Amino acid sequence: MEDFKPGLEGIIATDTNVSYLDVDQEEIVIRGYDLIELADKKTFPEVAYLVINGKLPNNKEIQEFEKVLLDDSAFPEDAYKVLELCPDSSMLMDAIRTGISFLAGYHSESDLMDTSEKSNFTKGIRLIADVAILTANSHRILNGLKPVRPDSSKSFSENFITMITGKTPSDKEVEIFDKILTCYIEHEMPNSTFAARIIGSTLSDIYGAFVGAIASLKGPLHGGANEAAMHMLLDIKSKGGHKIADDYVMNRLNNKERIMGFGHRVYMKKYDPRAFFLKDYIAELAPNITDGEELHKIYKIVEEVMAREKGLYPNTDYPIALLFYLLEIPIPLYTPIFFASRTAGLVAHVIEQHNNNRLFRPRVLYTGPRGLKL
Repeated sequence: MEDFKPGLEGIIATDTNVSYLDVDQEEIVIRGYDLIELADKKTFPEVAYLVINGKLPNNKEIQEFEKVLLDDSAFPEDAYKVLELCPDSSMLMDAIRTGISFLAGYHSESDLMDTSEKSNFTKGIRLIADVAILTANSHRILNGLKPVRPDSSKSFSENFITMITGKTPSDKEVEIFDKILTCYIEHEMPNSTFAARIIGSTLSDIYGAFVGAIASLKGPLHGGANEAAMHMLLDIKSKGGHKIADDYVMNRLNNKERIMGFGHRVYMKKYDPRAFFLKDYIAELAPNITDGEELHKIYKIVEEVMAREKGLYPNTDYPIALLFYLLEIPIPLYTPIFFASRTAGLVAHVIEQHNNNRLFRPRVLYTGPRGLKL
């Protein structure tokens, strides 16, 4: 009983040198670096390289890395056909999951099941690129739009957001989108990363680990907070805007309803460093759309009420929800983009698991009957 923790709360499941959430220092450590400093000064591909390789790239290394990420010939045309065969009622996470499984078939069995660091690294970089393509185009195809192929002349983040919206973004929009991807890139041991490591511990392939991770993230207790937060902000706007925002939140709190985008299983009642970093970019994008300034006012009032009434502060999903909206990204894509951002972290964890593997096999606290007779 002393070892039993429901939900494995606080239990150390493995050792890692990929990342660590230092709650006392309010720092997210990525391979020894502060994630917020990385997001401020480095690009998503540079941080992805760091997460996977354990060191920041030099100029030659990042050029070679980005060349693989932007290889527009490596994504098979048949994968678009698979997305077209998905029923229109398919959830995006299911379509992406199906696409990942399909792409695994382009490897021979010996290559797919090769769990060496070199093989996982090669497959992992392709997964970062392919998941971004699947994410953007699954939404387009399921909504009757033509897919937008990747363009190797653009940066990774510019390419990604262009595939999503079908428009040419401004330099500022690309910069902010890149910082969002970086803030989502790795976060120690959430449920989806744990699921990937559990699957990897059986010596299953990296594609299988990704399929398990996205199935985990589909669950509303793990993913979806950014979507729910945006729906809430829009609901407040439709019912009276910032003038009723305080009463709106109070009514929900009095009805014991959860306000999504606040609090965190690890941070508890501290401000998520990623949210604190990203919130200032909202003002830069708010003038871009007609309701941007009003939504920003609502955003700030909701934050004030939650701090006043519950002592809770935003997690990263709260500012990212509004930032995505201001970037004109469809709400159903918010959680899939989270997964696309997290692929680099998942690659790093699967490589680490395979390099020093031990099969996860926990025990249970049995609470059923005993001694029954036939």
